[in-house]
Amino acid sequence: MPPHDVKHPLFARGYAWLAKREDEAGNFDNRKELLAGLSGRVVEVGSGTGSNFAHYPAGVTEVIAVEPEPYLRKISQQAAETAPVPVRVVDGVADDLPVEDGALDAGVVSLVLCSVPDQAAALAELHRKIKPGGELRFYEHVVPEGGPKRVLLQLADRSGLWPKLAAGCHPARETAAAIAAAGFNIVECERIEFRAAPVEPTIPYILGIAQLPA
Repeated sequence: MPPHDVKHPLFARGYAWLAKREDEAGNFDNRKELLAGLSGRVVEVGSGTGSNFAHYPAGVTEVIAVEPEPYLRKISQQAAETAPVPVRVVDGVADDLPVEDGALDAGVVSLVLCSVPDQAAALAELHRKIKPGGELRFYEHVVPEGGPKRVLLQLADRSGLWPKLAAGCHPARETAAAIAAAGFNIVECERIEFRAAPVEPTIPYILGIAQLPA
């Protein structure tokens, strides 16, 4: 068994189905915006089904796609075969990325910072691996700023039931604040209300760019 295998067989299959529905609902454009203008060497944390691969621009010389779940990693490897840029799919986890420090031009986190066990540790690892002046591209769902939906998601998170059912997903994280606290300067951040499928409520997402000091 690879050292970082994180097995969620039922969730992984459900997520693979949902990823297709998300693109049909508008995620295709969100992913394209997420990656626009990237160049150089990039790490993507939690590549899932490889839905981002088709949208990497020609200026990207290599994508190191890290995915610890075996079923999703296999799908990512299949998607990498038709990607427009070189993509290398590897086993790994967010707080132990298989790349040398300061060697990356950018990091990409896409619907993954909700589910990493330690968000601060994952962002600190990205801070180490991205070179000074490099970018972090992020597209993540976050807790609403107020109202009953915020309270409900906080309760679901604290109960532990939702994270257990959804492979560690925490629906009440303040991810933009965590990115800033990790030492990244947020230069763009768009807040989007998005609903991926009829079974999912409309929740807020953040889509943007953060940068390390040069």
